[in-house]
Amino acid sequence: MKRNIVIAVVAAAALVGGGTATALAVAGDDGTGGSGDRRENVRQAGSGVTAAEAIAAALKDTSGTAVSAELDDDEDEGGKAAWEVDVLAGDGTWHSVRVDPAGGGVLGSRADGDEDGTAEVRAALEKTSVTAAEAAGAAAGKGTVTSVDLDDDGTDKGWEVETRASGGGDERDWRVGLTSSTVTADRDDDGADDAEGSDDSDDD
Repeated sequence: MKRNIVIAVVAAAALVGGGTATALAVAGDDGTGGSGDRRENVRQAGSGVTAAEAIAAALKDTSGTAVSAELDDDEDEGGKAAWEVDVLAGDGTWHSVRVDPAGGGVLGSRADGDEDGTAEVRAALEKTSVTAAEAAGAAAGKGTVTSVDLDDDGTDKGWEVETRASGGGDERDWRVGLTSSTVTADRDDDGADDAEGSDDSDDD
């Protein structure tokens, strides 16, 4: 379930309306587009805490299953960069937990209640033996992980992971299987090099 798409759209709208330069956006002042803005956001966050570590901190604060994690900048939280981890609790309620990307402490959490599509997410989670943290860890070899999200749509289910190349390189999209930590280039990533994805096969 692509809950983070809404966050990205809100951040883009904030930038168009005069939001802060660190907000995630569709296009940056340097003309590099959203990838350049995300790279700058990761750099300013200080990095020290990986996606897997942020997920572990969120689950220690809020019990359940992590469904997504994204390094984000939310003006509603004072404009401070943070990992935002979406957790699905055992009772079917959603929780958003914000984790400090520099120190790993929990900055805050809120209950989001019930949401449409929860049944589909739970069905997909029942079939997976790979957690969000494990998917992030598997893709870490491709670059710095900036987001991980469960894709429960269609027949090609799996974890979608976005990475940033070391040294400020381009962002890339990867897919990690639900039952194997195999990493392949995402078919929807137009910039994906076929050679990079050819070493692995999708086990789903």
